[in-house]
This record gives sequence, structure tokens and C-alpha cells, in this order.
Amino acid sequence: MHFVNTSADLSVSPSPTAADFYRVNRGGGLFSEAVSQRLGAGMALAAYRLGLPPTALTIANLLLGLAASATVVVLADRVAAGSVPAWVVGLVALVGWQVAYALDCADGQLARVTAQGSPAGARVDVLCDVAAQIALVTALSATAVAQRPGTPIWLIAAFAGTWMVNLVTSVMQAGPNAASMVTSTSLPVRLVKLIRDYGAVIFVAGLVLTLVPDWSTWLIVAFTLVNGGFLLASVAFSARASLR
Repeated sequence: MHFVNTSADLSVSPSPTAADFYRVNRGGGLFSEAVSQRLGAGMALAAYRLGLPPTALTIANLLLGLAASATVVVLADRVAAGSVPAWVVGLVALVGWQVAYALDCADGQLARVTAQGSPAGARVDVLCDVAAQIALVTALSATAVAQRPGTPIWLIAAFAGTWMVNLVTSVMQAGPNAASMVTSTSLPVRLVKLIRDYGAVIFVAGLVLTLVPDWSTWLIVAFTLVNGGFLLASVAFSARASLR
């Protein structure tokens, strides 16, 4: 998701450039701004020249994300057994998830530059993000269980539940009542915030599946702790603000 760091929309120019699309990006974090949003700008430009609507990019994001995650799920047991090379499946996930997220960045850029945004389009975007992230969580969980059959069910449930904190808090930050617990934009702070940068998170997840899939359980533990901690901090921050 990328609902933060809003900027003014551009009016449609006769020949917008990739820089025009990137200028209206909604941030998402240091990694997302440097990689995902820039890739998205190129995709948005290509879609504009082909006459594609933003929803076409949204659907492409969903289909690619689902395909990458389904590949991981279907081959998880074979990877664990050693009959399928882990690096092959891991690369499918790494590249597929990153390109899908870039498409997710691109649909919003295209909508803002060409003034094609609509409430219906925004709903489709959110719903596709939910579906893609459910598939991603399923893929990581399937890998963890395949690599370590004794992985507790409660851990998988906690991982899936806290992962949705990323999505919920992103949506909550989209409106006029949005607030940030840490408003500093200094480089050290932005580096720390990489643990909440979706582009960086799926990059790390893809690397683990490619290089050390047997670490998947520990990856799930780390994500659960980070997202659970962020949820508690968000509750405390919002409660404190509401009592002022």
C-alpha cells in the first residue's frame, strides 16, 4: 500500500514524462520511493501511451501477485524436499512481488496525472491489495510449514493477523485524520522505518525464499513481532491523542 506522503495532482499535459508520474507518487518509505515508485512511474507512462486505464494496472498487479504467491504455495513441499531448487521459486516470488507492487504504485500515479481517479477505482485498488497480501501471507506461511513441519499453528495465525496491520494502518492514514507517530524525515529515522516499508519487506521476504528458505519461520516471527509491536504503539498513540 502507498497512501502516505500526498502531493498535488497534475493536470494532463500533451506528453507527460516519467518524471511527471513520479512527482505525484504517494511515498511508502525509502525503498518504495527509490525503487517501486520509480518503476511504477515508467509503467504508468507506458500505460498512458497505450491508452490503458488505471484499473488495468490494478488488475495486473493482482494477477501477478497471485501467480507469484501461488507458485510458492504449490512448490513449497518440493522445495523443502529438495526436488525443486529453492532459488528458482524464490526468484519467481522476489521478481513477481516487486513488479506487482510497482504496478500498484503505477495505477495511482496514472489516475492522478490523467485525472481518472474515482471512488470505485480506489475501492478496486484496496480490494486487490487485500487479495494480493492474503496470497503473500499464505505463501510465506506455506513455506515456513513445509520447511519446519512443527511450526505452531498459533504462530501462523498471529502472523496473518498482525500482517493486516500494515494494510489497515495504511488505509487509516489516507484521510484527513491521518497522523504519524514519528514525523521526522531524517535519514536515520527513514532507515528505521524500512521495517514498515512494504517494498523493502517483500524484497527481504523474496531474498529469504531464494537464499535461505529454512529461515522462513524466523522471518514470520520477526514480522509478527514488528507488526504486533506497531499495532500496540499505534493504539497507545491514538488513545493518547484522543484524550487530549
